[in-house]
Amino acid sequence: MIDEDTKMRLEAAAFRRLVQHLRKRTDVQNIDLMNLAGFCRNCLANWYQEAAESQGIVVTKDDSRREIYGMPYEEWKARYQSEATPEQAAAFQATHKH
Repeated sequence: MIDEDTKMRLEAAAFRRLVQHLRKRTDVQNIDLMNLAGFCRNCLANWYQEAAESQGIVVTKDDSRREIYGMPYEEWKARYQSEATPEQAAAFQATHKH
């Protein structure tokens, strides 16, 4: 059985690997992640910020996005984000009805 400290270290390592993978896969758009998995880089940044706040640590939205994107969000958008296609937008609307 894995003790809690080891489990937390393994989870943290898996999270860091996920973030590293998403930083390398700039070809994968956030809308594609949302349509396929129901979360995107911004969701991870929000979860990071919420985790910090739950520990009494103040992390701004910009700082949490920098942690996930590896650069300022606006820079990432300018470099890598493309306009959503009509198909991507329709898929998003279909899977994210409120």
